[in-house]
Amino acid sequence: MRQFFLPFFFLSFSLTLIAQQPPKGFVYLKDIDATIISELRYFSENNFIGKPIDGYYNNVIITTKPTAIALKKAQEKLALFGLSLKIFDAYRPQQAVNHFVRWAKQINDTLKKHQFYPDVAKKDLFKLGYIAAKSGHTRGSTVDLTIIDLSSGKELDMGSPYDFFGEISHPHYKNLTKKQRANRLLLRNLMLTQGFIPYENEWWHFTLKNEPYPTTYFTFPIQK
Repeated sequence: MRQFFLPFFFLSFSLTLIAQQPPKGFVYLKDIDATIISELRYFSENNFIGKPIDGYYNNVIITTKPTAIALKKAQEKLALFGLSLKIFDAYRPQQAVNHFVRWAKQINDTLKKHQFYPDVAKKDLFKLGYIAAKSGHTRGSTVDLTIIDLSSGKELDMGSPYDFFGEISHPHYKNLTKKQRANRLLLRNLMLTQGFIPYENEWWHFTLKNEPYPTTYFTFPIQK
């Protein structure tokens, strides 16, 4: 029988990819519900830094399995009204959080300030809690999301864009239109019903109440 021998560097690369696949307990959301829309902002340049973030190598949503199941149930409720979830971020590798921290320390890099933090001085991002060395996303059971109208493909008006740094992004910000408040309440109640806890500084941010890894911060990359 003829034998083939692969170069050592190829074997090492292959083993690295295998080792970096999601660990047991994590799933690709599309394997649980392929109808949920994804727009992984940190895989693109459309984010507060303005470039793809470390650890994001594909536009795929990864979460813990209980989180994926809860999202599927929420999606089923929305589908009855011609609506859908749209996810901007879910599991986030620690290497991505480290990228945020490095960027925040580069005070002169303000490429996306006008769009994402026009009223906040970059030097204050740590103090105000917009950037931190640890993120609940890295535990795999936190999601950033909104709702879209399937007939138009447009996001419901929530009063502020995703990842906008400012009080207007607080869920109960007062100076919103009646429709904007109703849209935020729709998303909030939907997620509460499925066992998620809202974050009081961001209308889009929810964490599964009974998350399976409450003290573990993962760093495997987002890839398929």
